[in-house]
Amino acid sequence: MCGIGGFALAPGVTRAGFDAAGLTALVRALAHRGPDGSGHSMVGRVGLVHTRLAIIDLDGGDQPLFAGSAALIANGEIYNDLQLRETLPEVRFATGSDCEPALHLWLRDGQRYVDNLRGMYAIAIHERGAQNLVLSRDPFGIKPLYTAETEGGIAFASEPQALLAAGFVERRMRDAARDELLQLQFTTGRDTIYEGIRRVLPGETLRIAGGRVIDRSRMAACPEGPAETITETAALARLDRALEDSVSLHQRADVPYGLFLSGGIDSAAVLRMMTRLGKSRVQAFTAAFDVPGAADESEQAAVLARAAGAHHEIMRIDEAMVWRHLPEIVAAMDDPVADYAIIPSWLLARRARRDVKVILSGEGGDELFAGYGRYRSAMRPWWRGGRAMRRRGTFDGLGVLRASGRGWRQGIAATELAESGDRSRLAAAQASDIAEWLPHDLLLKLDRCLMAHGIEGRTPLLDPAVAEAAFRLPDGLKVRRGMGKWLLRRWLENEMPEARPFAPKQGFTVPVGAWIAAKGDHLAPLVAKQEGVREIATPDRVQALFRNAAGRREQHAAWTLLFYALWHRTHVEGRMPAGDVFDTLSA
Repeated sequence: MCGIGGFALAPGVTRAGFDAAGLTALVRALAHRGPDGSGHSMVGRVGLVHTRLAIIDLDGGDQPLFAGSAALIANGEIYNDLQLRETLPEVRFATGSDCEPALHLWLRDGQRYVDNLRGMYAIAIHERGAQNLVLSRDPFGIKPLYTAETEGGIAFASEPQALLAAGFVERRMRDAARDELLQLQFTTGRDTIYEGIRRVLPGETLRIAGGRVIDRSRMAACPEGPAETITETAALARLDRALEDSVSLHQRADVPYGLFLSGGIDSAAVLRMMTRLGKSRVQAFTAAFDVPGAADESEQAAVLARAAGAHHEIMRIDEAMVWRHLPEIVAAMDDPVADYAIIPSWLLARRARRDVKVILSGEGGDELFAGYGRYRSAMRPWWRGGRAMRRRGTFDGLGVLRASGRGWRQGIAATELAESGDRSRLAAAQASDIAEWLPHDLLLKLDRCLMAHGIEGRTPLLDPAVAEAAFRLPDGLKVRRGMGKWLLRRWLENEMPEARPFAPKQGFTVPVGAWIAAKGDHLAPLVAKQEGVREIATPDRVQALFRNAAGRREQHAAWTLLFYALWHRTHVEGRMPAGDVFDTLSA
């Protein structure tokens, strides 16, 4: 995993920032993503920078990579690197880097080079002769990439904060995206929460010439078309092959790797396949919470680890740890995600970094195999109790926000409509989540929390082979007897019965509500007085919310406002954390 950035200057423009100083500022801002070294290139009107986290070809894989008239920088892993090299017998490769074949494919195929890539990636290619720039992102959006289009040209980077730090855009917030964040916990679509900063969408390839985007193309994450006809026996056999293939490729590394293990279905499936492949003893890490009555899957995770013969560590997270580190955790979320799972993800990555440099996880299982309860509701027509997903926002009906109309739902509603097509209700709901919730919440959270500690995150369930085996299954092989992920449960029942795949789901929750309730009197005035919070909410209602955060909805709303207060201080006001939560909010 790495950090990438750079710019393409418009013709005849001379502007501060689009120079060596701008590249240096990008390197500094992206250093945490690539602590093992950095490289740069500045030819004509195009500049590239790369900060490296060395995973493959530790000694020879520095970037930029050069071949013919082109240069490449990349953030990610190309898992079919070895197979791609076999398709390029005429090429004399200069490195063992998994990213080098992508450069030669581009020289051969142009923008269709991504058709052959299997992996997670954000790539920039400079066509030096024509002074063009190509930016590409993997279809699931596992790796992030952002652009800022200005009068002087286009700048790009792995994180918005790098574009802000380098001065390509100012710290101005979009009100519509802020409303989405507060009500949804993430923001949708191409436009970020920052004025002037946009996402390269999952699967998108942009061609830039003269400092402007001149062409866009996009690759779908999941296979198109209606559900296929397949028996359960055939589907299980196909799934087994796909999991074996994907997990095998995702374990390719020249550094130690491990697994984030919950007691759930998805990480259990990854653990079982890692064990079956037997490349090395699995190092597994589990988060648990030191709060009476909190949902705790660590005991089941320990059962799975023993069954797999894995080295297993359980990290117990207590309230003091959360208050001490929360400002740092929120600071890592420059593209904001108000998902309380950022807390265990960041803390567990901090611990895992002592032993490993790569972490596999089970992200994507719920989306591809239809695990969420909201999918089962979406399957039913309204007269049978069916409900649209995310029909109610976090603050609806609480009377806390100064303005809380329904505009926040426009982005997610547009995606729901676009993803319906000839799919079943269930598949349409999955596709909507894969387009928005997955890249803009779950994967963004994983990327920032791990990269804050220089760890690469890999998601073997989000792989083309697994998507091909899972997404177009008939609804009955996804949901049966009131349970989602039916086929994955059946596979795990055969492979690892210790996982108890048909036991009632306990769920993973962070007891942030209990922590906030315990400190409500202290937090209430501190949150209410923050500049960002005063703009959107009535102070007395904010204080009442924190002091009486007894209900589940009230606790979730209080957490969202606490996250937003800390996020706004860092990423809009430009004020870095100053100690723990209470010191930071008091400063």
